[in-house]
Amino acid sequence: MVDVSNKRIIITGGAQGIGRATAELLLKYGAKIVIIDIVDELAYSDTAKDLLYVKANLLAEQELITGFNQAIELLDDKIDVLINSAGIIKRGPAFELTNENWHNTLQLNVVSVFALSQLAANLMKDNGGGKIINFGSILSNFGGFNAAAYSTSKGAITQLTKSLSNEWAQYGIQVNAVAPGYMQTQMNNDLMNDPVRAPQVVARIPAQRWGTAEDVAKVVLFLSSELSDYVTGTIIPVDGGVLGR
Repeated sequence: MVDVSNKRIIITGGAQGIGRATAELLLKYGAKIVIIDIVDELAYSDTAKDLLYVKANLLAEQELITGFNQAIELLDDKIDVLINSAGIIKRGPAFELTNENWHNTLQLNVVSVFALSQLAANLMKDNGGGKIINFGSILSNFGGFNAAAYSTSKGAITQLTKSLSNEWAQYGIQVNAVAPGYMQTQMNNDLMNDPVRAPQVVARIPAQRWGTAEDVAKVVLFLSSELSDYVTGTIIPVDGGVLGR
C-alpha cells in the first residue's frame, strides 16, 4: 500500500500543472506539503486547503536559499522528500534563441535543481535519508524541435540525477527523475493548439492520447513512498509509450 502519511515534502513549481496535481495527490495520501513558486498567491480549493506556500523566484540565488529555509521552517526543520518540478520552456528556432532565454532556462531547469537538491540532501543526510525527485522529459532522450535550451536542460537533469544518486545512495537518499511525455498542461498549450504539430504528436503516442498531470503525479507518489526505497538513479518515462517506439 502506498503511504506518505506525515512525510514532509517540498514541491517547487507546485502552483499549477503537474506540480499542482502532484501536491494535491500527495496531500490526499497524508503528506505535509510546502509549495515554492513565484506566483503572488496560491489558489486554494477544498481538496488543497491544507497546502502551505512560500513565494520565491528560483532564478535568484538568494531568494532560492531564503525560500527553501522558509519552507523548512514550515516543516518543523525536517524534509523527507524534495520534488523539483519547477521548469520553463520557450519554443522557437535555435537561430533566434536569445542569451536571456538560454540562461533562464538552464538556470531554472538545472542550476536551481542542483542548489535545492544540495540544500535538501544536507538535511536528509543528518536525518537518516530521504528522496529527491527531479523532472526530466522525453526530450532528455531526443532533441525535440524548436526547443534547444529546454532539451539541453532536460538532458542535463538525466545526468545530474544519476550523479547525485551515485554519491548519495549510501546515505539513504534516493534520487530519481520522471520524464513526462506530451502532456495536457499549460506549458504545452501552444503545441496542443498547433494545427500541424498537434496531430503529429498524437500519431506518435502508442497510447493514442496526450498525458495528464495526474498520470505523472501517480508515479511521483510511488517515488515518494517507501515502495521505492531500493529504486535510485532511474529516469522513469511517463509518456504513453513514446520512448519505446
